[in-house]
Amino acid sequence: MKLKPLCLCLSLGLVVPAAALASSHREAPFISHMPQVDASDFYMFMSYEPQRSGYVTLLANYNPLQGPTGGPNFFPLSDQAAYDINVDNDADGKPDLTFRFQFKHQYKDLKVYGGTGTYTSVPLLNIGPVSATDQSALNRIDTFTVSVRKGHGKFMPVETNAGSKTTFTKPVDNIGTKSISDYDMYANSYVYDVSVPGCSMPGRVFVGQRKDGFVVNVGEVFDLVNTNPLGPRDGAQNALTSKNVTTLGLEMPASCLQHSKSNHIIGGWTAASIPQTRVLNKYGEGEHPANHSKWTQVSRLGMPLVNELVIGLKDKDKFNNSMPCNDAQFLSYVTKPSLPVLLNALFGTEIPHTPRNDLVTVFLTGVPGLNKPANVKPSEELRLNTSIAPTAPVEQNDLGVLGGDLAGFPNGRRPYDDVVDIELRVAEGALCGVAGNCGAQTADPNHGAPFTDGTRSPGATMATEHVTGDENAADTYLDHFPYLMPPLPGSPNGSNGVAAN
Repeated sequence: MKLKPLCLCLSLGLVVPAAALASSHREAPFISHMPQVDASDFYMFMSYEPQRSGYVTLLANYNPLQGPTGGPNFFPLSDQAAYDINVDNDADGKPDLTFRFQFKHQYKDLKVYGGTGTYTSVPLLNIGPVSATDQSALNRIDTFTVSVRKGHGKFMPVETNAGSKTTFTKPVDNIGTKSISDYDMYANSYVYDVSVPGCSMPGRVFVGQRKDGFVVNVGEVFDLVNTNPLGPRDGAQNALTSKNVTTLGLEMPASCLQHSKSNHIIGGWTAASIPQTRVLNKYGEGEHPANHSKWTQVSRLGMPLVNELVIGLKDKDKFNNSMPCNDAQFLSYVTKPSLPVLLNALFGTEIPHTPRNDLVTVFLTGVPGLNKPANVKPSEELRLNTSIAPTAPVEQNDLGVLGGDLAGFPNGRRPYDDVVDIELRVAEGALCGVAGNCGAQTADPNHGAPFTDGTRSPGATMATEHVTGDENAADTYLDHFPYLMPPLPGSPNGSNGVAAN
């Protein structure tokens, strides 16, 4: 796979990529072999932490399905990859700002006395307690850099406010409470205030392991929806409640992400790339190529739930390798989506008429009157209207716009938004009234009125993924950056550790 150097964006009436119903956890054949560069979730929302008014939070999750007890190496990100958070602020499907994260691993080769005057290298990640102020017992230090590029310009380093350092430290994964007694306090020490080139106000950066905030009974979904989607929304346990993930967190002033003061709508996505060529030495360790400008994109994620259950198997790798402005090539997967047909066959739910103009507004252009920018070129991105004030955590509705909360999905995406339930309802026509009533053949003009939560017509059935969390593990979220909960520890782990492996 080779990434096209230029985006040839076609101006079509309907340019539709995809919507799906499970988060992008190893969603394509090629990326399933490279979990370190597999993007699983992307969030973009107005910060609702106190005193952070006017800021946008962007979170990109990678290396999904981490079991808390996954030692001794745990889950470092690749030091031979480029992890990007892209912002499109003029609605052309191309990145206007790219924030690039790159990692480096320093192995310290800690040793213990082996007797008779010899010392032996230890096989473990740490040989004693670890804290933010004392990492002497840690056998591998993970650091990273962040750089920003405007358009096709040069990447410029992001620096810490204090000391102007360009290298940041990632907290080690949550080995267990004996190694790190208070992981939350430990990880908070690695939230950095940063100075970003081109922005007069400071931002914040965090990279580290978090509890996976996505909610889905993923096993049942892949087994021909082996559940009762017509039952209550809270009728099943979250299959990811015992999993961790690695989060790249960025918080920036909205004004520094916008194209202009009058253009409040931005689009965003994350992508990961690896070198086109790579040399392995005899021990299997990667050698960095001399030319780092030749990258191949292998992972891409903007709107949630894109690549797993709608894009045809033959095109999944192509989607991960593509740019938003080239999404015309995936037109047929959403203009005539397969998911409503499958749900109808399994559960008798209604099948909206095609072409699905309503899905164009949600996944490609933004919803009119909500987050559709002027002169938009259809492309799959997560879109956020930064002029809509955030909703306080206690008042957020997990159905987002469908539940009357305009600060929620599909106007950006917050951790609390139940995007599986929302997209199931949208796939079945919950927003048909937004554009074309899901095709000119629709008899009922009120069929699927926008921003409603309920059945679409008398006697109709609507499927719901119906997982809202786990009452025992409390799938909750922080009210401050980086918003996702601290990761589950490797020990003591109890049932979580058993379930995770």
